[in-house]
Order: sequence, then structure tokens, then C-alpha cells
Amino acid sequence: MAERHADGSLPVEDFNIEVEDQSGKKVRLGSETDQRAVMMGLMLHAKGKRLIRQGNYTDALAVLSMGEESFSLCDPKVIELIDNVPILQIDMVWCYFMIRDIKWLSDAGKRLEMARVGIERAHGKDSLRLRLLQGGRYPELALHLRLELLEGVVAYHSGQLDKSRKALDSAKAKFVQLQVPDEALSFLMSMGYKERDAKRALRMNNQDVGSAIDFLAEEKTKKLQKQEEDIRRRNEIREQKRYGMTPLKKAVDLERLKELVSIGFDKELAAEALRRNENDTQKALDDLTNPETNSALQVHIESRKRKRQKQAMETQIEKVVRMGFERSTVVAAFEVGGTLEEIIQRLTALPEADPTSTAEAIPTPAPDGSASSSAPLPDNIVSEMVDQINDVEDPLDLIKAEERDVEMEDELSAEIDKADALTDYDIEVNIEGEAITEYLALIEAAGGSGKTVLSQ
Repeated sequence: MAERHADGSLPVEDFNIEVEDQSGKKVRLGSETDQRAVMMGLMLHAKGKRLIRQGNYTDALAVLSMGEESFSLCDPKVIELIDNVPILQIDMVWCYFMIRDIKWLSDAGKRLEMARVGIERAHGKDSLRLRLLQGGRYPELALHLRLELLEGVVAYHSGQLDKSRKALDSAKAKFVQLQVPDEALSFLMSMGYKERDAKRALRMNNQDVGSAIDFLAEEKTKKLQKQEEDIRRRNEIREQKRYGMTPLKKAVDLERLKELVSIGFDKELAAEALRRNENDTQKALDDLTNPETNSALQVHIESRKRKRQKQAMETQIEKVVRMGFERSTVVAAFEVGGTLEEIIQRLTALPEADPTSTAEAIPTPAPDGSASSSAPLPDNIVSEMVDQINDVEDPLDLIKAEERDVEMEDELSAEIDKADALTDYDIEVNIEGEAITEYLALIEAAGGSGKTVLSQ
């Protein structure tokens, strides 16, 4: 995935996946290794969550285990900044519970202990830090409900009935708190909000309608801002890709580039000066103000432009040849010049009896720029042919795609793209509610009979 970013032409620190805290602010990670590990861990966690939603708990457990391994490659101090790892631990134990395999009991207990410590470290005691970040909202209730339910289940199967009852009673109180009133839900839906969004807003705002409306408005604003930021960042990546990497494989610093442009230097020239000098502004200035080095920069830029134009033309030629035209004829048609539509018109105007016609047989452009042909194809046919050419995959891209599982990459990146800072807390708790009732009944039955349950 890191190599996929900008076709591998930009370094990993410019990869367009960013980690946010619970307030939606970006978290800066450590080394390149940490960034790679967190990226992979986040994507695998997202994939595991999708499998959980589909009810595929065995496969989800395998994917989450790989995610845990990825996170383990990170500096522990970096991991402490985010709550993804403790949430992943809870998700793994949830899979154990849904599979209903008692052999996981000991491992489940250890994971839940780590999860509780990690969540308290990330959210603060009694979630005070999270509450401050969220302006008094309660996004963590469903997550804590699931944690307490699982703690109660593990305690029950370990014979600790009092501990189990305490955890389950706390989980039950949260379950009641998370029940969305029909009247409040109907009111928000009447304002045009989708049911899922309305439920999420009410749950995270303790069922307060006014706060839920404010939350929904804020979420909409954040979503629009994110879309604008993504577009801006994609445009920056394209621009950086055009300039190329420095000798030490770094992208051109666009902020420093803006500084040089603001004092009157040509953008392409300034970018090349920064690229050659590892983004050192002073050294770039020295090159730009030195007539000899400035001239060398211009020669290099023109040479690079010609090379790219040649590569682009060769790619187009290959696509047209794959449509059945003779290579020498296609090359000759491109050498005459014109738009792709004009070139197609010229090629299709050639006599059918002479498929190996050469440059002499290529109709030359008329004064108005069009091919001089007595029987040109209709514009719609030419447009369709051009679309077909543009749709043909570049052979190099196909080779690269074969080296990666592109479908899996698309799936993983899509899961990340749809998520926001509160996605991990957005849990439907219907199954949890049924499990709480079931285990409280089992505790009552076990308590009434005086038996201690070690496993079931």
C-alpha cells in the first residue's frame, strides 16, 4: 500500500493516510517504520471490523491477529498515543465470544486487562480526557458496554460470580442509557437525517436532541472539510510527483516552493532547485541566482519535459496499435501531429487494401487542422474509439498490478476512507443486550443453586 501511493514515486511519510485523535485532530507518528506499521495495523483492523459486521468471526479473528502483529512493530510510546490497539483487543475477544469456544477463556481475560489499561491511558480516568476532547459527549459508552459484558462473561466462566454480576450490572445500565427514544429518533429523521446517523448522534449525546442536532451539523461540516482537504492533498501529491524526488528520496517541499515563487522565481525552476538541494532554500536560491546553474536547471527541465512527452506518445501509440492498426502507420500518423481524434480520423481514412501504408500514405492536416479525407468517420464513432484507447490499461501498470493484490488494497483503503474519528465507538448493541440478560439469568440460577460455574 505504501508503494501504491502516487505510484511509488513519493516517500512513505507523504502517504495519504492520517491518524486522528478523538477530537479529529491529526496525530503525528514517529519513524517511517512506525508509520508503515500503524498504516497496516489500521487497515487490517478496518478489514477485521467489516468481517465482524458480516458475522464472519473466524476470518475476522485471523485478520485482527495480523493487525495486532503489525501494531507490535511500532514503538510502544507511539502506540500509547492512540486507542486503536486496546479497541482491537476488545474486538478479538468479541470474536472469541461469538465463536463460543471456551478454550479462549484464559487469553480473553489477559486481552481484556490490556484493553482496560490501554483505554484508561488513552481516554483518561473515567474517560475525562475523552469527555473534554468531545465537548461533554459520550461516544465511548457502547465500547465500554462491550468491554464490561466481556469481562462479566470471562468472570462467570472463571467461577467469579460476584465480579461477573458487578460487570454485567454496569453493562446493563449503559445498555439502558443507549436505548434511543422513538420520539427523538422520529424528530431527527423528520429533519432529513438518516436513521443510522440520527441514532449515532443521539447515543453519543446521551439522548439529548439539541446536542444531537449540533453534533450532526458539526459532522457534516467536518465531512465537507475533509473532502476539501483530500482534494487539496491529492492535487499536492500530483504536483510533487511531477517534480520528482530529491537524491535522498524526499518530495519537494511545497511550502518552501511557495516562498521562492513569492519572490519572483519560476515555479518549475524553483522546484527543480529545491529537488536538487534536498529542499535547502538557501542552496536553491544560490543556484537560481547563479546564471550558470540557472541555465543548467532550465536545460534539465526542458529535457525532462521532452522525455515525458515522448513517453506519453509511446504509450498512446501502443494503445492504438492494440486496436489493430499497423505500428509503422500509427507512428507516422503521430509524427504528423494533431489531437488523438485527428490521428484516428487519419488512420481510418487510409485505403483498406493497403494495411501496411507508410508515412507517404498518411493524409496531411488541412489548414484548419483537420485531416484531409474524403470520407471521415462520424464524430461519435471517433469519440468511442478514443474512449476505448483511453480505457486500455498501460502494460507497465498491469505488470505492477499483478505484483500486488489491487482488489484487496482497494478494499482496505475504502474501509479506512469511510471511517472517522468516532467510527470505533459506533457499535450497535442489540446482541450485547441479549447477552447481558442471558448471563445475568445464568448468575441468578447458579447463585440460587449454590453452584460455581467454571466453564460452560
